[in-house]
Amino acid sequence: MTLPLIAPMLATPGTLPSAAQDARWAYETKQDGQRVVVYLAGDGSAVLRARSGEEITGAYPELAPLGGALGSTPAVLDGEILALDEQGRADFQLLQQRMGLAHAPDRAARRAAEAPVHLVLFDLMHLGRRSLLALPYSQRRARLEELELAGPRWSTPAALVGHGEQALRATREHGLEGLVCKRLDSVYEPGVRSRAWIKIRNMRSEDVLVGGWMPGKGRLTGLPGAVLVGQRAQGRLRFVGSVGTGWSAAERSELAALLAAAATDVCPFDPVPPTPGARWVLPRLVGEVRYSTRTRAGLLRQPSWLRLRPDLAPEDSAADLPEPPA
Repeated sequence: MTLPLIAPMLATPGTLPSAAQDARWAYETKQDGQRVVVYLAGDGSAVLRARSGEEITGAYPELAPLGGALGSTPAVLDGEILALDEQGRADFQLLQQRMGLAHAPDRAARRAAEAPVHLVLFDLMHLGRRSLLALPYSQRRARLEELELAGPRWSTPAALVGHGEQALRATREHGLEGLVCKRLDSVYEPGVRSRAWIKIRNMRSEDVLVGGWMPGKGRLTGLPGAVLVGQRAQGRLRFVGSVGTGWSAAERSELAALLAAAATDVCPFDPVPPTPGARWVLPRLVGEVRYSTRTRAGLLRQPSWLRLRPDLAPEDSAADLPEPPA
């Protein structure tokens, strides 16, 4: 059968529900991987689509056996692809080596043999011939667990109902990225960043767009000394800071090549930031930066580069920023 294309539901950054509301929420570990929607047609095939909608099946050949996990029963599932380090923790830098290989089957197969990924499943949007989008989270989750999807490269970790403070503390103690809180009565809202799902990161980080760079000096001559980053707000790209730390030598060289390919003479920021000597680029590279806090004007304090985000589209880096002074 032809399965409906479903955009993944997104969580809103926030804080833990109050103690009075705690029992009305479920808590899941926030995974540090690539979001994926899985389509099982019931004919033995498995199709994977990224958050952008792009098909990425070919990048992860070790997940192909999932296609037969439910026999002839079609299903659409929500999950996250992880690359695990030697301690069994998700490592996004390892996963980046697998991204972008959807159309390079030989390279994807070699990578799969060297560093196989693991798929974590956490929601069920369609089963058989029935859409489950209108069902509350608690019922969708129960249906998902009844499927008993556990295999060599995929699993369905349990969700904890109530006890949010303990769950968040456990993620911090184990060095995990954070927690996702999901209201038990919430329906599945495709493509919507909903307040019925709340994500809590154990570090402050933001997705940003690279709009320019500053040439390095000394040993960094010929390389970017810092990148100029922004976020979309009020219909324009707003400058939010200059990031000059967080790369290895190899990563800085790789970034230099990406910046050269995106060069432009036009500043993409509005308003133009006071950065004499800046080189501008088309704002299509998405990155994630870590920072301590924001200024009242919305600038990031003490930002450092965390990673490129090739899995995100440029329009994903939006923020609620104050209007700049006139």
